[in-house]
Amino acid sequence: MISMEINKTFFQKGLLASLAISSVLLLAACGNNSSQSSSSSAKETTTAEAVASASAQKYADPSTLKDSYDVIIVGSGGAGLSAAIQAKEAGLNPVILEKMPTAGGNTTKSSAGMNASQTKFQEKEGIKDSNDKFYEESLKGGKGTNNPELLRYLVDNSASAIDWLDSMGITLSNLTTTGGMSEKRTHRPADGSAVGEYLVNGLLRNVSEREIPLFVNADVTKVNEKDGKVTGVNVTIDGKEKTISAKAVVLTTGGFGANMEMVTEYNPALNGFVTTNQKGSTGDGIQLAKELGAATVDMKEIQIHPTVEQSTSTLISESVRGEGAILVNQEGKRFYNEMETRDKVSQQIIGLKEKYAYLIFDSALTERAKAVKFYEKRGLVKKADTIEALAKEINVPAETLKATLETWNKAVADKNDAEFGRKTAMDHDLSKGPYYAIQIAPGIHHTMGGLKINTNTQVLKEDGSVIKGLYAAGEVTGGIHGANRIGGNAVADIIIFGRQAGGNLLHMQKKTN
Repeated sequence: MISMEINKTFFQKGLLASLAISSVLLLAACGNNSSQSSSSSAKETTTAEAVASASAQKYADPSTLKDSYDVIIVGSGGAGLSAAIQAKEAGLNPVILEKMPTAGGNTTKSSAGMNASQTKFQEKEGIKDSNDKFYEESLKGGKGTNNPELLRYLVDNSASAIDWLDSMGITLSNLTTTGGMSEKRTHRPADGSAVGEYLVNGLLRNVSEREIPLFVNADVTKVNEKDGKVTGVNVTIDGKEKTISAKAVVLTTGGFGANMEMVTEYNPALNGFVTTNQKGSTGDGIQLAKELGAATVDMKEIQIHPTVEQSTSTLISESVRGEGAILVNQEGKRFYNEMETRDKVSQQIIGLKEKYAYLIFDSALTERAKAVKFYEKRGLVKKADTIEALAKEINVPAETLKATLETWNKAVADKNDAEFGRKTAMDHDLSKGPYYAIQIAPGIHHTMGGLKINTNTQVLKEDGSVIKGLYAAGEVTGGIHGANRIGGNAVADIIIFGRQAGGNLLHMQKKTN
C-alpha cells in the first residue's frame, strides 16, 4: 500500500485540471474531417505524416449503424483499433463503438514507447536481446505475480507485433530504455517523439483504409447473451438506445484510472492523487462483463507513475529518464536510481520531505526525447543557460546542484554510478546548456487489474470456464503485468492482445459453435 503521507491539496489541484486537459489532448489528437485513403506500405512514416492522415479520419454517421455485425468492438484505443484491423483481415465485418467524442482513449496519452524483444530494429543496432530476458525482467517488475501464460504470450509475440505495425506504415524504429529493463527494447517513432498520438493516428488511418465503421458518442450500456452465448450489445447513440446483434463482442474499454471512486474502493491509499488517465477510463467494460459473471484479477494493483507534473496531471515520459535525465530533491541532490521500476521510484519521491522532485536534463537530451518540446509548449519546463541559473529558477542550492551534475557526468564517463548503482540510460552526460528542470511527483497511471482472460483473449468466469462470444484486450484485462507494470509494456499489451482478439475470432467462433 502507498504511504498516506501526501499533501492532498497539492495532488488534488492537478486532478481537477486533468479532466479539462484530457479532452483537449484527445481533440488535438485526431480530427473528424473528411476521410482520405492512402495505401499501406512498409516504408517509414514520420510523425507529421501520421498526424496528417489521422486528421482526415471520418467517424461514421449514427444513422448508418446497422442492426447486425460479425463482431462488435467496444472502445477505440490501441487494443480496439488493432482488433478491428485484424478482424477485418480475417474476413469478418467489425464495427467499433466508442463512448467518447473522439477515438484513441488512453493510448493517445502514451509517451514512452512499445517494448519488444528480438526485433529487427534491435538487430540493426546490434542489441543482443532475448525473449527470455524480456520475460524475466517483466516478471521481476511485476513482483513475480504476473500470469505466466499471458506474459509469455506477450513477450513471444512482441517482435511480430512490431513488424505488423511497420507493415502498415507505423514504424517504431527508435530505441530507448525504461525502468526495470536492462536493454534498449522500448520502440518509439523514428524521430523519438511520444508514441501515443503517432500510434493512434496510424491505426486510425488503417481503419479508414479498410472502411471499418467507427462510431463515437456511442455508449454501450449492456452486453446481451442468450442460451449462454453473447449475442450483441445495447448502445445509446444519437440520444437513442439500439440493440445490435453480433457473433462476438470484444471489450477494449481501458482501465478505471479516471474513476476515483473505483480507484479508492480497491486502494484507499490513493485518495488525493492526480490521475494521468483520460476521463473516459472509468471501468465500464469491467462492469459490463461482471454482469455476465466474469471474473476479475489484481484489482487492487494500481500503478502510480513517478514523474507527473501535478498542476496539469501531465505524465512526463519515462523516455526522458531513459535518455539520461536525473532526479534531484529540493536540496539539489540525487536520491535514488532513476531507472528502477516505477513503484520504487514513486515511493522514494513520496518519502522526500517535500513529496516532489525535479527532473534535470540538458539541451542535448531534448533532441533525443522530442516529448520535451511538448512540455515546453505547455509551460511545464524551467530553462536557464547555466546550472547556477537553473538552480535559482527552482530554488535549490546552486553549488549543490552543480556538484550533483559534475558527479553524475563523471559516473557516465566511468560507466559507474557509485552512488545509486544505475546501470542503464548512461550513454550521455548532462553538459550542454541550456539546462532544464520539470517539477514532478507521483500520479495514478495504470490499473493492472481487470477481467480475467486466457491467451485467446476469451473472458473467463470464476470457475475458469469461458463466456462464449466475449473477448477482452488491453487495460480492461488483468494478470499480465502483476503488481507493477514495466514502462512500455502497456503499449505492447494493447497491440499484441488486440491483434490476438481480432485475428482469433473466426477460429474461436467455429470452435464454439
